[in-house]
Amino acid sequence: MFKHLRIKILIFACFLFIFIIFPNFAEGILAPVANRIPKKYTIHGKTVVDNYFWLREKKNPAVIQYLNMENAYSDIMLFDTKKLQKNLYKEMVGRIKETDLSVPVRRGDYYYFNKTKKDKQYKYRYRKKNDGIEELLLDENKLAEGKDYFSLGVFKITPSQKFVAYSVDTTGREKFTLYIKDLSNGKLLADQIPDIAYSVEWGNDEKTIFYTVLDKAERPYRVYRHTVGYSSTEDELIYEEKDEAFHVYIGKTRCNSYIFISSGSSTSSEYWILDADKPEEKFNLFSKREKDIEYELDFHENEFYIITNENAVNFKLMRTPENNFSKSAWKEFMPYSEKVKLDAIDVFKDYMVIYERRQGFKTLMVFNYATGKSTDVKFPEPVYEYWYSSNPEYVTDIFRFNYNSLVTPKTVYDYNMKNGSLKLIKQYEVLGGYRKEDYISKRLSAVAKDGTEIPISVVYKKGLVKNGKNPLFLYAYGAYGSCIDPYFSSSRLSLLDRGFVFAIAHIRGGGEMGRPWYDGGKLLNKKNTFTDFITCAESLINSKYTSKRKLVIQGESAGGLLMGAVTNMRPDLFKAVIAKVPFVDVMNTMLDASIPLTVTEYEEWGNPNKKIFY
Repeated sequence: MFKHLRIKILIFACFLFIFIIFPNFAEGILAPVANRIPKKYTIHGKTVVDNYFWLREKKNPAVIQYLNMENAYSDIMLFDTKKLQKNLYKEMVGRIKETDLSVPVRRGDYYYFNKTKKDKQYKYRYRKKNDGIEELLLDENKLAEGKDYFSLGVFKITPSQKFVAYSVDTTGREKFTLYIKDLSNGKLLADQIPDIAYSVEWGNDEKTIFYTVLDKAERPYRVYRHTVGYSSTEDELIYEEKDEAFHVYIGKTRCNSYIFISSGSSTSSEYWILDADKPEEKFNLFSKREKDIEYELDFHENEFYIITNENAVNFKLMRTPENNFSKSAWKEFMPYSEKVKLDAIDVFKDYMVIYERRQGFKTLMVFNYATGKSTDVKFPEPVYEYWYSSNPEYVTDIFRFNYNSLVTPKTVYDYNMKNGSLKLIKQYEVLGGYRKEDYISKRLSAVAKDGTEIPISVVYKKGLVKNGKNPLFLYAYGAYGSCIDPYFSSSRLSLLDRGFVFAIAHIRGGGEMGRPWYDGGKLLNKKNTFTDFITCAESLINSKYTSKRKLVIQGESAGGLLMGAVTNMRPDLFKAVIAKVPFVDVMNTMLDASIPLTVTEYEEWGNPNKKIFY
């Protein structure tokens, strides 16, 4: 240790010597001061100066030189960890099964699946019929050849499964080019549509494609209609969202009956619908937007189902006849509950899958249309996470989902909605001899000053003694109603195997405990997010899981804002802080409407042009 310290001191001494003896060199490294122009503005009668405004100028030589110096500083400070870094990298890569096969997903007569291969960065996309003959649909590695960056966006199969529309981004700007491939002969059609956003949908005629594009602030705001065989310059603009707080998405019901355009902000939404058999016609408004009213749509046989928060902060489920959208025709299907948050539904011909949150945990319930009864899906562990898997078939008894926990790797289950049985289809392998029984996971809680119980998920290796001497890694996010559920990470094992406790603080601002949990940590309630985190840290210390000298914390993006706040509020409480892509310049950002997404963020952070939020 002392040897490495001496090396650091020697390097710093060399830097100091160069700066003193060769001032011109130093001046060159520090960059022209003239390029460091601050920004001044007046807000609510006060003059504000941002001395770091120049750092946003990516082509400014001063910015590049400053970043180079920061990188050099990091290299020096982390010099004595080089060997550890290499060992950790080998450990983490060594747990990944690079050559693998995804679980095939049935779509009509075909089964679709992906392959990954060792030393190949991207997927190979296949399909096959029951005869077992594999058909390569897309080689992402080939598409990425010679590109500095590659990302596949959509991969949309037509109802007949003859064509696939896929999109590619080779710039990293999340603007994609759409291509159409004829799967019957493997040839690309002449159609190419540049600069589209993420969402794309086929009409049932398989000649019409709907897609979204971005505005200058990188907000999906327009929907176009394209006819296969024609130039994209002839595409028809069919919807434009002028409200900068709203984002546009295009989708389709599982039964292929309706195509929908959804436009929504974080507090309001609106849907337009179109008969998918008549893609040349106009979209019809389902229910106009209203302030602070959100809703989502799905369709079953001759009825629309509506999830809405109107007079129901945790959302309720309504339904209405296919030919009557008027709110006066909406009938309650599932009532509002203060204790249960209705997240979403999935509609099949004979069943409806209902996604909920109860006491901080995600739950699944299946409604049987024939019997009118609902059944809860039972999960194998008390602390867990699940997420949606591909279920393209409308007429089926099988519902597939992905599952994991703090100790269980990604697992694919098929749930039989008819008889309630749960079948394990695949558990993704963690190489290196991992055994889940060697680890313990549990749910704890901490009590905030206002009496609110804050859940904490923890995991550690068996044999750990709670004596206050263990290093602990505490993670949180706490914004946008996003939930950080107890998920598995193979790279995290490198911490656990070295004696770390890993914990997730489910603080207000997230959505783990329902919509009121989110509302309790946003806008003028945002401070609850910070104090909740501090409460969780103190609770873990008081419970002897760790100590101030052993506590490491991390948050990213909005969670990076959290890191900045709690470090300033309680600098004594944490040994190390990892602020990852931290959103810590909130005032300047929110005052600059030219920055992408700023206007849409007013509903999360507040608009500082209004004095109360400033």
